[in-house]
Amino acid sequence: MASSRTLSLSVLAAATAAVTVAGPALACPPGDDDTSLTTKPVVKTIGEQHLRTRELLPAGYQGPDAVKGVRPVATIPDAKGAISLGFLTYGRRHVMYASGEFGLKTYDVTDPAAPRALGTLNMPGMWETEDTEADPRRKLIFMARDPRAFGGNTHTGESGVFVVSVADPAKPVQLAYEKVPAGHTTSCVDGCRYLWTGGPAKADSMPADWGGRPVWVTDVRDPRHPHTFAQPIELARNDGKTDYVHDIQVDAKGVAWASGRGGVRGYWTSGTHRDPVRGRVRRATASNPVPYAGGGISESSAPSTFMHNSFRPVGASAGEAPGNGGLLYVTEENFGPDCAGDGKLVIASLAGSYHGAGWRSTPAEPFRLHTVGTWSVAGQEGSRPDTEDCSAHYFSVHNGVLAQSFYSQGTRFLDVRDPAHPKQIAYFRPDDAMAWAPYWHNGYVYVADNIRGVDVLRPDAH
Repeated sequence: MASSRTLSLSVLAAATAAVTVAGPALACPPGDDDTSLTTKPVVKTIGEQHLRTRELLPAGYQGPDAVKGVRPVATIPDAKGAISLGFLTYGRRHVMYASGEFGLKTYDVTDPAAPRALGTLNMPGMWETEDTEADPRRKLIFMARDPRAFGGNTHTGESGVFVVSVADPAKPVQLAYEKVPAGHTTSCVDGCRYLWTGGPAKADSMPADWGGRPVWVTDVRDPRHPHTFAQPIELARNDGKTDYVHDIQVDAKGVAWASGRGGVRGYWTSGTHRDPVRGRVRRATASNPVPYAGGGISESSAPSTFMHNSFRPVGASAGEAPGNGGLLYVTEENFGPDCAGDGKLVIASLAGSYHGAGWRSTPAEPFRLHTVGTWSVAGQEGSRPDTEDCSAHYFSVHNGVLAQSFYSQGTRFLDVRDPAHPKQIAYFRPDDAMAWAPYWHNGYVYVADNIRGVDVLRPDAH
């Protein structure tokens, strides 16, 4: 029988061999100005965590790097302040875009070991641009403006979406800016013909009984003239209460999964489907989607109930991780009094949620998805013992290996072939890590690190 180490490295080798992106897309449970919480976090607030990440490292910290099972091949310090990455192809040329506090930067990564800067769209003070997405056909990038950008706040700050053309990746050009009542993240739905924009904490002008901002829909079929629908969607998501929708991921079948406080719920945005809530067949659109499945995550697995992002392996992505459409891989983001209480990876079953139970859930009669497995970085090999900043964040999955970033605990590689028992097989935790999001691309993993810039890693293929 092969040793566990041999098996673990063989999983990394398979994942490295041929890659498609599956997963990402950052976060943010409520910030320090979120009045929707009945109690405040006991450690640093999420607003402090994200807006002042550099202060999370202990003063004078000189701990050693912890690296296992991966080989760093390049670092792009020019991208310090990075929050999100994405990839576009131009013939045989591979281009990476990085969004963050600086705005937008593009790089030629055809040779991953020698990234080359191409162009910049300067937006100093931009926030937050998590999970910045692109239309690969029209070569458009959509950047969310959080109300805290450019010195604003969630109470009165302006939010919206920038539409940027990278037809020439060396010359990013802003085509339009659309004011939208939400702006923490914006995501393509229905083939990037529309955007769903959600979060963060609610503005003072919004209903008092809301816990956070839901989703607004923007028509971007004409990218120079976006139009946002007045009526928000994905309401009453948290046991009947309208709450913070953090991010959207669209699976390979076209179902848009909305993660946030109260769980994860999926919707059809095109085609004709049976609506389990209304009890009839109807046409789905981006502004009037049809509920599919999903619901709350068990408080015993994710006590904060704040779900950050998700991935459902199905269709073309079914081979990336177990589940065949029946499992959700979900990040809980949370910062507790110590690492043991911080957010974790949760793998949950969709069984029992296909008939609208997640839309009928109430505090008196709650519906929760069954948890199959969880994984936390607390106490794991390669972890720092001197930080309270251990929450799970964005992840990317390929060939049974889930790469996930954990802020100052770096990026971890998990074998998830047994969803009930995820197992760490490699890690990359530099001593100055502030890792926000990893991305599988062409056999490499690119990590957006808010302090370091971008790290390019080659997983061990021996």
